[in-house]
Amino acid sequence: MATSMAALTSSLASLSFSSQISHKSHVSPLSFTPKKPISFALKPRLPVIAAVAAAPSPVEVETADIKSYVKSRLPGGFAAQTIFGTGRRKAAIARVVLKEGTGKIIINYREAQEYLQGNPLWLQYVKTPLATLGYETSYDVFVKAHGGGLSGQAQAISLGVARALLKVSASHRKPLKVEGLLTRDARVVERKKPGLKKARKAPQFSKR
Repeated sequence: MATSMAALTSSLASLSFSSQISHKSHVSPLSFTPKKPISFALKPRLPVIAAVAAAPSPVEVETADIKSYVKSRLPGGFAAQTIFGTGRRKAAIARVVLKEGTGKIIINYREAQEYLQGNPLWLQYVKTPLATLGYETSYDVFVKAHGGGLSGQAQAISLGVARALLKVSASHRKPLKVEGLLTRDARVVERKKPGLKKARKAPQFSKR
C-alpha cells in the first residue's frame, strides 16, 4: 500500500513538471513589455554658420595703395635708384631715395605724419635738409628704416636725405655742412659698469 502511494505521488509530480515546461516553451523570449516607452525622436541639428572672411581694415587698404604707389615710382626697387643716401643714428639705419615730385615723404610704406606719430620735432628732423636748400616741394622722399626707436630713425633719415642731396649736385655740400647736416652723430648710450647701478650712477655710500 505504501509502495502504490509513493508511485502515485511521483507520477503526479512528473505530470506537473512537464506541464510547466510546456507552458514556458510557448513564451517567446523576445516578447516583453518595457516599463517606459522608448522614444526615437531625433535631436534638432544646430545651424551651420558659414565663415565669412573679414574685410580688410582701412589701414591695410591704405598700406597696400602706398606700396603700389612706391613700386610705380621706384621701378626696380630701392637698389636700382641713383639718388640715394644711407643715414645712421644710434641703432637706427635709414635708406633714403629721392625722386622729383611734390614733397611727399613715405617711411616704411606709411605717411611720415602717421609713422612718426605726428611728433613735430621728428618731422622737423626729416624736413630740415630739404628746407635748407628750398626743396620742400621739389622731391619726394622714400625711406626704409629699421632698428632703434622713432627718434633715432628720424635723425638717421635726416642724414640720409642730406647725403642723397649731394648726389643731386656737389654744390649742396657747403650749405648742408654749415648746418651740420652731414655730420654723423656718433653718440650712443654708455654701457653699464660692474658695481654701479647704471653707466655712472653708484649705490649710496655706507661707511660701516
